[in-house]
Amino acid sequence: MGRTRVGGARVRFGVVGAVGLAVAFLWSPAVAQPATPGDPPQIEAGVAPGAPVPDTRPGEAFADPEVAALQRTATDVQRELADLADQVHGAERDLSAAAEKADAARAERAEADRVVAAQQAEVDDYSKGVFAALAQPNQLQVLLTATDPEQFLQGSDLIDRVRADQDGRLTAAYARQGAAEDAEAQAVGAERSAAERKSDLDRRTEDASNRAAAVSSELRGQVDRTNAAVTAQQQAQKERNDRTAANWKAYTDKVAASGVRLPSAAALRDPNALPAGLSPLPGADGAPQAGVAQVALPSGERLLVLPSEVVAAVTSAVGALGKPYVPAGGGEGPTAYSCDGLVRSAFAAGGIALPAAAGEQMAVLSPVATADAQPGDVVFLGPARLGVQGVGVVLDGKTMLAADARLAGVVVSDLPAGDTVLGVGRPALAQRPAQPVPQATDGGLTWRCGSVRVPARSQGEAAGAWGGYPNGLIPPASLCLLGTGSHMLRCDAAQSYQALSQAFAGSFGGPLCITDSYRSFSAQVRLYQVKPALAAVPGTSNHGWGLAVDLCGGIQSFGTAQYAWMAANAPLFGWSNPPWAQPGRGREEPWHWEYTGA
Repeated sequence: MGRTRVGGARVRFGVVGAVGLAVAFLWSPAVAQPATPGDPPQIEAGVAPGAPVPDTRPGEAFADPEVAALQRTATDVQRELADLADQVHGAERDLSAAAEKADAARAERAEADRVVAAQQAEVDDYSKGVFAALAQPNQLQVLLTATDPEQFLQGSDLIDRVRADQDGRLTAAYARQGAAEDAEAQAVGAERSAAERKSDLDRRTEDASNRAAAVSSELRGQVDRTNAAVTAQQQAQKERNDRTAANWKAYTDKVAASGVRLPSAAALRDPNALPAGLSPLPGADGAPQAGVAQVALPSGERLLVLPSEVVAAVTSAVGALGKPYVPAGGGEGPTAYSCDGLVRSAFAAGGIALPAAAGEQMAVLSPVATADAQPGDVVFLGPARLGVQGVGVVLDGKTMLAADARLAGVVVSDLPAGDTVLGVGRPALAQRPAQPVPQATDGGLTWRCGSVRVPARSQGEAAGAWGGYPNGLIPPASLCLLGTGSHMLRCDAAQSYQALSQAFAGSFGGPLCITDSYRSFSAQVRLYQVKPALAAVPGTSNHGWGLAVDLCGGIQSFGTAQYAWMAANAPLFGWSNPPWAQPGRGREEPWHWEYTGA
């Protein structure tokens, strides 16, 4: 599927937490070195916007102190918002529970008041009845006309009996009423305290959101400048990719025109028993190399001869130039590639099976001296303290082809210098039993394919971080358009979305309806200010990684034919309605779909 790119290559970034904006390091074009007469042809393109694999720990050595300070501020604000969000949710639960108790206490007090009123009415009626039935004039006369204590006591005894009966009827009701009033006062007080705590947290959240908006505004200028730099680099990278592809085709055309039939890898493994017409290719130490050869053409030019499997592998890798980078699973194409996925896929096309991970590939491939690296060899990248964190296909002594996280795709870049190169393996040779390879020892974040791999945000929750860019602060030039308005996603997600949309149209007569895709950090801040109870904390949403969409057109409701189709078919394209958004999970969002890789 065609790829509509807002941009292509990306500049190198440092990372602070999950939010800090990274600083752009612009690259200087390198000058192509002329080939020495008689040397095998060079496959490099002569334009070098690439850079060595970063050898800097995340959070260290920033080029711009002001931007570094903004990074730290953004990180601090995100952490504060995340903490406040947890507290707010707790306060909301406490307030709801307190409100329920207060309502129950009010209801109980109202019922107690009703009972007291009812009892009082009964007592009043009873008293009237007593005096009507018992206090006849001949009896009351004893009390009213008493001339001695005995006569008076006979009358007052009647009153005591009436009063005792009244008190008996009201005592229990008054006790219940008093207890209800006390309980109501306590419950209302607890409700008031919970409301005050919630109000205080809301004020603090609003303040933090305002500070997030302020730093987002400042960082937006840096994103704009970075985006301009990335856009400028993209054209140079495209030219380099195109020139490399043309050079590789020129090489294969020359091999075909020479009449040389490319031998198998097995036929070149013994430099002392090469097929007729071929001669050994000396290495840096003068000894003949295994797995490659050369042939003298009638013109006197010496032509590099590679195994047919290797030529097929490099041709496949060159054909992937410009395809988007993907951090991990699903990185073996044809839509997108990880660095080790590209190498595995390319050599599989040539009939050579390799393990999946870069470290495993290095462990089994037969090593050759770095100075002897030839097109089709595989170079493993470090430095050693980061372990085997990257891998590429050698094109010549100066360049390689790799899926690079910093450049957001499959590109031609310079072979790094110094201890960044951990070794070179030759797939044309027989694989060896797995050998130990460098493992990460610095205890920091994991590096992969030239960039930091940000850890999961919580238990069981995969982070969507990719390429070293902070969440919501990805330059638009490093994303791909979806073909609908200005909606953008990470390029592999964009291509998969377009394929999914076409399949959807086949069933419903029209493409997917979309309301939201990549969401910038500032947009996340604005949404959080409006819907703090529903929106993700700024800097944590998968929308900010360009890996989530919100859909409409029927998909936004459970139980529709459109949602049922998506539930059945979207996973085939690497999309899912995450578990937390599904029915019965407490936060139902049928419209929210995330890309997890095909």
